[in-house]
Amino acid sequence: MSQGRELNNAEMLAVLDWYRAAGVDLAVGEGPVDRFAQPAMAPRPNAPARAPAATPTAPLPSATSAITGDPSEARRLAASAKTLDELRTLLEAYDGCSLKLRATQLVFADGNPEARIMLIGEAPGAEEDRQGKPFVGRSGQLLDRMLKAIGLDRTKVYIANTVPWRPPGNRTPTPEEMELCLPFLNRQVELVAPKLVMTLGGPAMQTVFKTSAGIIKMRGRWQSVAIGSHDTEALPTLHPAYLLRNPAAKQQAWQDLLSLKMKADALGLS
Repeated sequence: MSQGRELNNAEMLAVLDWYRAAGVDLAVGEGPVDRFAQPAMAPRPNAPARAPAATPTAPLPSATSAITGDPSEARRLAASAKTLDELRTLLEAYDGCSLKLRATQLVFADGNPEARIMLIGEAPGAEEDRQGKPFVGRSGQLLDRMLKAIGLDRTKVYIANTVPWRPPGNRTPTPEEMELCLPFLNRQVELVAPKLVMTLGGPAMQTVFKTSAGIIKMRGRWQSVAIGSHDTEALPTLHPAYLLRNPAAKQQAWQDLLSLKMKADALGLS
């Protein structure tokens, strides 16, 4: 790109997409400012030295402030929920995880809470953050087509994420954030009590299967797992977002979907 040339529409959209992916979602002025075109400001001669700013005794929290929650408090709150509605209300009021500061809203779940099949992803993206539902962006549209291919839809499954707030820039949640959110996911699974679980992507698989192995090694293999106090059969597969970037991997995901259908048919769940 030559310096000084105006961007065309496609290039401007690409820049905006890059900003959004990096977590830049707030404008700080009415119009753009070309900092390269501004002359450097020369220091004023004999300018009096500024007195050091007073250090506030209690700084106000900002969107980038780190909140260190208490995992034991998260476990206590999650265990107190007797229904999914109670759990959602507790999460909406919970301020122990710093992810909540940058998120637009809680992304709790979607689908049928009476379903016997549960899908677990990693964390909400930008579109999920706006709508308050998991898997509603491009990857969610692909997930809907994947489910339809084996005779399922959102009335026959329950969908949640390991983390209910969008991490800035869609980054991977930190271990500390995961530890604070995990009790709420465990309680969610306990209340839904699914017969079968499918994890979507590496981070969700590592959380549910309690492993550090990679998704390529683990995908397609059924295992018995304990999620909270609930025992179930779980199958890891590739995340729809990964399939959008790597279409050749759809063949592997299709094999996993067929395996889910066979297991669901054998249990009379489909």
